[in-house]
Amino acid sequence: MDLKSAIRDIPDFPEKGVLFRDITPILQDGKLLAEAVDQIAALAEKYEFDIIAGPESRGFIFGVPLAVKLGKGFIPIRKAGKLPYETIKKSYALEYGTATIEMHTDAIKPGTKVLIVDDLLATGGTASAIVDMMEEVGAEVAASVFLIELSFLNGREVLKGNIETVITY
Repeated sequence: MDLKSAIRDIPDFPEKGVLFRDITPILQDGKLLAEAVDQIAALAEKYEFDIIAGPESRGFIFGVPLAVKLGKGFIPIRKAGKLPYETIKKSYALEYGTATIEMHTDAIKPGTKVLIVDDLLATGGTASAIVDMMEEVGAEVAASVFLIELSFLNGREVLKGNIETVITY
């Protein structure tokens, strides 16, 4: 199945001059969604890891079924203020301001090998913040795996470690 041809291009979203790559058609088709998870799994299986971490919300969409498929647990990385237990926070720069992500303090033990999963590698800001947060608690990031990479935004250059993508623009 050709996942790339299923991705819809939306010009001028979220602002003029941006070409948005919309994965909604993949999510709406059970066979395409299963294929996306299978292709991400094929990349992930190259690495030894204990648990999967993914940022809300699209990291959840691909990370949870991947965790089920591979028999691993899943760590939700959330926007600040969304987790009920004690958290560790990491702030990072956006194009216009900053954002903060969190995870529970008991989510990772030192020495745990983590696979980061998300739908998109663009500038690398979110993924880099997750890598930094994992390293801060003594975890090791085995790899970061994405459905899509927008290579012209150079996210790969700011992200440490092993990087895998299914589709590259």
